[in-house]
Amino acid sequence: MNRNTFIQSGEWGIISRVKIKIKNKFLQSLFFRIILIVIGVGIIPCLILRAGILRSYEMRAVSLRTADIQNQCTILCNQLSSAKYLSDTSSDVINAELIQLTNVYNGRVMIVDQDCEIIQDTYNIDEGKTIVSEAVIQTFAGTGTNHYDKKNHYIEVTAPIMDAGGTDAEGVMLVSVSTDTIVDSLDILESKGNIILATLSFLMMVLALLIAWLVVRPLKKITQSIEAVTEGYVQEALHENTYTETEAMSDAFNMMMGRLKVLDDSRQEFVSNVSHELKTPLTSMKVLADALLSQEEAPVEMYREFMGDITEEIDRENVIITDLLSLVKMDRSSPDLNIQSTDINELLELILKRLKPIAMKKNVDVVFESFRPVTAEVDEVKMTLAFSNLVENAIKYNHEEGWVHVSLNADHKFFYVSVSDSGPGIAPEEHDHIFERFYRVDKSHSRELGGSGLGLAITRSAVIMHRGSVKVESEKGEGTTFTVRIPLNYIV
Repeated sequence: MNRNTFIQSGEWGIISRVKIKIKNKFLQSLFFRIILIVIGVGIIPCLILRAGILRSYEMRAVSLRTADIQNQCTILCNQLSSAKYLSDTSSDVINAELIQLTNVYNGRVMIVDQDCEIIQDTYNIDEGKTIVSEAVIQTFAGTGTNHYDKKNHYIEVTAPIMDAGGTDAEGVMLVSVSTDTIVDSLDILESKGNIILATLSFLMMVLALLIAWLVVRPLKKITQSIEAVTEGYVQEALHENTYTETEAMSDAFNMMMGRLKVLDDSRQEFVSNVSHELKTPLTSMKVLADALLSQEEAPVEMYREFMGDITEEIDRENVIITDLLSLVKMDRSSPDLNIQSTDINELLELILKRLKPIAMKKNVDVVFESFRPVTAEVDEVKMTLAFSNLVENAIKYNHEEGWVHVSLNADHKFFYVSVSDSGPGIAPEEHDHIFERFYRVDKSHSRELGGSGLGLAITRSAVIMHRGSVKVESEKGEGTTFTVRIPLNYIV
């Protein structure tokens, strides 16, 4: 194989794979499946109806023909018995009637005597021969029979020829009648049925294409809108209300877009806030450093004062960076959790002991109330961080000589930690924003208290990582209560 042939074969292979992929994609499409369903629903009943009508017509025609022949046989059998035809077959009247029956129904009549010998055959073929068949034997018992041979297109009817007393069968009349006329009528009916079925199939195909197009069109519009968003084009709200389902999809899409917009705005605001928060200490340090450099012989006391201020700004910068790193770790799609069985009572007591100096500095009374011992499967480090932020905020954002009440309770499935304080409270319209990064309720004093604006965001992330929830209840001037609910057993 030369190089050109190899290239051509490779191109042909690629083209074949593309064609197969396009074919499979079309066969798996909703458009194609709707066409199949509509055609199936329309044509399959027609096929069943057509087969049923042909079958019904055939059985009805055969049944009528059989009943007619049986009636004629009964009349002729009575005449044969009266004329003692089995003893003398020379009766011209009877023979004429037998021939007439043969001609009218395009059939054959045979008369069989008591010895199963054929004494009369309108075809003049089997006269004198003996016939032994189930139908003949059954008829000698006094019961007539009928049989339809669909394959060879004939009806066979037998009738007993009774003796003068009407008690015993002394002979049998066997009539075979052709059903070619029924078959011809059936063929004509089948041909007309095929024409009607072909017409209906064509109309059903057109209807299927129309229905598939009408059903798929709203979905294509939704797809185009999603593709436009993917490409980065500005997209207005989607309103595809053709069906209840597409209306629900449009509403869900618009909600998703609203959520994405909120997230995008939140990211932009987060980046802006991070830049501002990190830049502020740096700016302060630069101002302090420039002030020192501008004075050639500044006293040692000034150096110490300025270096102390610079140290405070460095500590502040370190707090912000540490909180940012903690938040980033918790925001990862698959955060690392060190789940282990933890005594929650002991954990909260340790947190309150650690924060007690801050409370004593502000004369805030901290009370811990535990309703029962609680042991849960949690990441102790992250839970400590979450509860510490809540209690520390309750202490810092509180009045002098205020109080903080921490309670622990549990049921069969969750444990609950409630942190209440006597602080200034939070307005209801701010409840939805307090867990946002860098959001500050009291913007004038937050920086003085040393907060980074990330504490509640870290708390919420840690709680969500444990499949829990955190809620806030607060009114302006009436204090604040945070309630955390965490499953006792961590669910992966």
